[in-house]
Amino acid sequence: MMGSWILNESLSVIFVLSWLGVNLYLFIDTFCWYEDEESFFYTRVILGSTLAWARASAVCLNLNCMLILLPISRNFISFMRGTNICFRGPWRRQLDKNLKFHKLVAYGIAINAAIHIVAHLCNLERYHGSHSREAEGLVAALSKLGDAPNETYLNPIRTFHTNTVTELLMTVAGVTGLLISLALILIMTSSTEPIRQASYELFWYTHHVFIIFFIGLTIHGAGRIVRGQTPASLLLHNITFCRDHFAEWQTAARCPVPQFSGKEPSAWKWVLGPVVLYACERIIRFWRFQQEVVITKVVSHPSRVLELQMKKRGFEMAPGQYVLIQCPSISRLEWHPFTLTSAPQDDFLSVHIRVAGDWTEALYKAFGAEAQALREPWSLPRLAVDGPFGAALTDVFHYPVTVCIAAGIGVTPFAALLKSIRYRCCESQTQLKLSRVYFYWICRDPGAFEWFADLLLSLETRMSEEGKTHFLSYHIFLTGWDENQAFHIALHWDENTDVITGLKQKTFYGRPNWNNEFRQVAYSHPSSNIGVFFCGPKALSKIIQRMCRLYSSADPRGVHFYYSKESF
Repeated sequence: MMGSWILNESLSVIFVLSWLGVNLYLFIDTFCWYEDEESFFYTRVILGSTLAWARASAVCLNLNCMLILLPISRNFISFMRGTNICFRGPWRRQLDKNLKFHKLVAYGIAINAAIHIVAHLCNLERYHGSHSREAEGLVAALSKLGDAPNETYLNPIRTFHTNTVTELLMTVAGVTGLLISLALILIMTSSTEPIRQASYELFWYTHHVFIIFFIGLTIHGAGRIVRGQTPASLLLHNITFCRDHFAEWQTAARCPVPQFSGKEPSAWKWVLGPVVLYACERIIRFWRFQQEVVITKVVSHPSRVLELQMKKRGFEMAPGQYVLIQCPSISRLEWHPFTLTSAPQDDFLSVHIRVAGDWTEALYKAFGAEAQALREPWSLPRLAVDGPFGAALTDVFHYPVTVCIAAGIGVTPFAALLKSIRYRCCESQTQLKLSRVYFYWICRDPGAFEWFADLLLSLETRMSEEGKTHFLSYHIFLTGWDENQAFHIALHWDENTDVITGLKQKTFYGRPNWNNEFRQVAYSHPSSNIGVFFCGPKALSKIIQRMCRLYSSADPRGVHFYYSKESF
């Protein structure tokens, strides 16, 4: 039953293998070129193979620095998502893995940067050693070049009275290399999961050190530390013969003094396009920042969930999309992503924000959610909204059957979806491809059901009135309760509606048995393509993904589950 999983994941494997293949090809090709290229023969005499290691890793660094900005260019990703000619079906789903690719490329940068740094530290030591008083032979002769008039140097270290640290801090390449390395360490360490969860603001601010990283990267090659013999010199200076007659370079006509020049810096050519694209992203964000957002309603829900209803001129959305929100009174730099919980048919846009960090805590207090009475709309702080941006859930209506699974506040993306289903099924005459929705919500706190239960109740009532009760099958699981709640639940168990949600469908207690759930869905739809959409923690994501693999048929005519995870 692995056929559909292989089909679904094959494109991801192709992308990763293609990325690895291009990196390996560039590394090996550049390494071999610098190992064999005649113009760098004398450079290799001093540096050995570390020259090739440094240059090969530099080319791979340039490639990955070119790619790193593309997956986080949100407007670019949204544009590609809307280009149905280029991205259909499994191709379109690859866009949902943009952050995974961003992290993969970051690992590529880290690995190649480590190789590049170690190789150049070895090169610096070799340059230093070849210009010492103990150096002799061809190495010493090459290092002395540049002392006389009309000579160009090969060894950038020009004096005996220096050390590697001093030399490192006296060159453009050394200073910018140190700056780039520190910026990369800061970005990588602050991007780890524990730091992001403990302090998202720290992650956000340090991640923007990438600006310094890219500036340093474009300047880094300007020092032209890596030098090779000029083409004109190669025509006059026969290396095969002259390398053994270095003592006669000054006098022999066949062996004029070799001339050297630095390699043209090329990093800017690699990163110019993505940097311009990202700059356009920031310009668009600034333009959207200037647009007025009117806050029409503020609701404080249990479990410290804040609902904001807003209006913005010309705002158009699709179910499952998200926006970036900034509150200038809290921070003029920070933008945070939140899924839209309003439907396209609503005359407002709304988000539900759970307190889970310093910024959300400040926003919760700024809107007076902790007070007995909420503040008047005119006295509320200003908000800026950027977006909307596409996400995995926008593909829900492309499947005949969908399974939507949410954990905790991960239910917010599905609020807009369920509202849109209500409008499309009950108030629109258009024929939907989507014919069945299975909705699962796993939540720990009974109070968190309140705001979402209202939506489910209205949907349940409307579906019943329209005779479409079969369209939506929802399953709510409560994983946390105390003895008093358990007694209250047991006391009202025989009532027609659920004691917690007020819905006809009773709440389940404990965690779902996913084997049973997926087996039942597969049995009920034996020849369907089923979209599975998830928003929640990683551990549960892995379980759901495994279920999709397990219950997808190897037969192309059988049932196939296609997994998508919300990420922004």
